Amino acid sequence: MKHSMNTMHSLFPAITLSLIFLVPSTGTLAGTPDARQIMEQVDARDDGDRSISDIQMILIDRNGAQRTRTLISYGLDKGEDKYRMMMFLSPADVKETGFLTYDYDAPGKDDDQWLYLPALRKVKRIATGDKTGSFVGSDFSYADLTDRRLSDYDYSFHPKQSEIEVYGKKCWVIDSVPVSQDVIDETGYTKSISFVRQDNFVVIRSINYLEDGGKTKYYDVKELEQIDGIWTEKEIHMTTKKGKSVLHQTILSMRNIRFNQESVNDELFTTRRLEKGL
Repeated sequence: MKHSMNTMHSLFPAITLSLIFLVPSTGTLAGTPDARQIMEQVDARDDGDRSISDIQMILIDRNGAQRTRTLISYGLDKGEDKYRMMMFLSPADVKETGFLTYDYDAPGKDDDQWLYLPALRKVKRIATGDKTGSFVGSDFSYADLTDRRLSDYDYSFHPKQSEIEVYGKKCWVIDSVPVSQDVIDETGYTKSISFVRQDNFVVIRSINYLEDGGKTKYYDVKELEQIDGIWTEKEIHMTTKKGKSVLHQTILSMRNIRFNQESVNDELFTTRRLEKGL
């Protein structure tokens, strides 16, 4: 029931903007944990189990034109591993599209992901080399929909500003740098800057630098609420920019979030169920 460092509630990643407090950083802060210890707490945070949530996805292009999609998301913890499934409900062009992921905790074990396309009546396995691609036209990649392993990154406090207030809450500002080119190839990111709330270890903002084309993705939690004692992201914005220009944005609104649902069991998380639908 942990919350790994880049996952949002149920499925979406909290890949984890704004700076105030100019404090030089040498990797630790007096009276606080070091950067790695903070990210370990982010990783260990409870995100619930046997969850269901209704999601509205709004896609906004550079001209402001919007498309809206609705889906339902399920989550199940299997020991230290996580199973996640999403099914699109509307509109007609994506209805019955399904996505399944097995997120493994073991180091060196690649996560499994499958996408079901009803028009083709086919389940496609997402290869590791394809995980940087856009998830159904959104600003999230397939790599964003799995956990980042702590061992894949070096962590340090941001060299110019190690603390800041975001939405009136004190946050640590932490740089995450991949330890190898293989990690960059899989995620598409050369570096991330995460803003971690000091009171609950939730990543509420992040800046993510893409290897491709000098683009940057900005993640922002606009609404956060405790549900059954679990801090839960209810509205998330992911914005893709090149320089100062906004290329595209995705807004996710999660509602009717439920935990400990008996209907969420192993039988739900299979490729056969993807094909069968809800």
